[in-house]
Amino acid sequence: MATHELQRHLKRLNKPAIKSIKSPDGDIIDCVHISHQPAFDHPLLKNHTIQMRPSFNPFSLYDANKVEKETSSITQLWHQNGRCPNDTIPIRRTRKDDLLRASSIERYGKKSHGAIPNDVSVSHDGYIHEHSFAVANGQHYGTSVFMSVWNPYVHDPLEFSNTQLWLFGGPWEFLNTVEAGWQVYPNLYGDNRTRLFTYWTNDRYRQTGCYNLLCSAFVQVSNKVALGSSLKPVSNYDGQQYGILVVVYKDQKTGNWWLQFGNKLDIGYWPASLVKHLPHAAGAAWGAEIINLNISSEHTSTVMGSGHFGKEGLRKASLCGNIHILDESLNIKQPPEITLIAESPNCYDVVRAPNSEDLGTHFFYGGPGKSPNCP
Repeated sequence: MATHELQRHLKRLNKPAIKSIKSPDGDIIDCVHISHQPAFDHPLLKNHTIQMRPSFNPFSLYDANKVEKETSSITQLWHQNGRCPNDTIPIRRTRKDDLLRASSIERYGKKSHGAIPNDVSVSHDGYIHEHSFAVANGQHYGTSVFMSVWNPYVHDPLEFSNTQLWLFGGPWEFLNTVEAGWQVYPNLYGDNRTRLFTYWTNDRYRQTGCYNLLCSAFVQVSNKVALGSSLKPVSNYDGQQYGILVVVYKDQKTGNWWLQFGNKLDIGYWPASLVKHLPHAAGAAWGAEIINLNISSEHTSTVMGSGHFGKEGLRKASLCGNIHILDESLNIKQPPEITLIAESPNCYDVVRAPNSEDLGTHFFYGGPGKSPNCP
C-alpha cells in the first residue's frame, strides 16, 4: 500500500476528536462529535437527520432481569480511564498497523462472501467459513438473544471466532443483513481480546458492508459504548459465566434498524436507506462462526465459543439463550420453531436444550476445532 493511500484512509476513518482516552489494552478511544461520525460521509446520508432515540422500543417493555444482571457486569476496558462527553460518540482509533495487516485498503474491515450461514462452504477468497447456529425463518421485525462471552483461542491471525445474531432478507444477490455480537479477530484488531462488534451488508458481502464504524453506514448515538472495543470479564469453564444481551429491532416510523445492549442502552442504528431490502427480516439466526484457513491440510485448531462441545451443557459449553423475536404486531415472543445447523459437527456442534424459566428458548454450541474426530 502506498503511504499516501494509507494516510488518506486513516484521515477518512479517524475524525477530529474532542477528547481521547487511552485504554489499558492499548486502544485509543476518540470522542468525536456525533455529527462528525463516519456515517455521514456516505452520499445517501449527507442530509440525514440523526434519530437520537427510537420512536418506540418494544423491547423496553420486555422483562430481561434474569439476564440483565449478567449483562451489566461486563464493561469495556477503556471505561477505566474515562468517558466520552455528551454529544460525542466513542470511536476506536484506526492505526497504520491496522491497515497494513489488511489484504488491501478496499477489503479492510470487511467480511468475505462465505460469511452467510449455510451458504457455500468455500468462499471466493479461499477461506472456509464454518457455522454452528440456530435459524428461524419468517417475517421478523427484531430479535434479542443472551450470549455467553468467552475468549476463544484463534490459531492464525487471519482466522476469527465470532458469536453473533443475524437478521437477513431481500433477493439472494442483494441479501441485506444486520449483525451484532462478540469476536476474537487478531488480523482486524491486532490482538486476541474479545471485542464487541457489528456488521452489515446490502449485497451479500460483495462490495458493501463493514465491521463497526469502519465505513460510512451505522449511525451511533450512544456515548457509552465503543464498537470494536474489548469486553471484560469473560466466562470461565465450569465457573463464573458472563454474557451480553443483544437486541436489534426495526423502528416502525423511520424504518431504521436499532441496536441495543441490555434492555436499556440504545447504541445506534443502520439507516433504512442503506438496507432497503429489509422492510422486515425474512429470517433470524443466532450462533457462531469461525474461519478455517487450512483448506487442503489439517483442520484449524481455532476454537468456537468456550472450546467445548455443546453437549457438555451449561457453564461448560457456550450459550445462546432467552431468544425472542418481534412479530409484525410488535409482540415479543419465543420463536415457535428453530432449526439447528452445525456445518462441521465433528469440529463444532450445536445442541438444543429444553425451554426453561430462566433461559427460555436456548441452545449450547462450540468445539475445539482440530481433534481426533476433526482431523
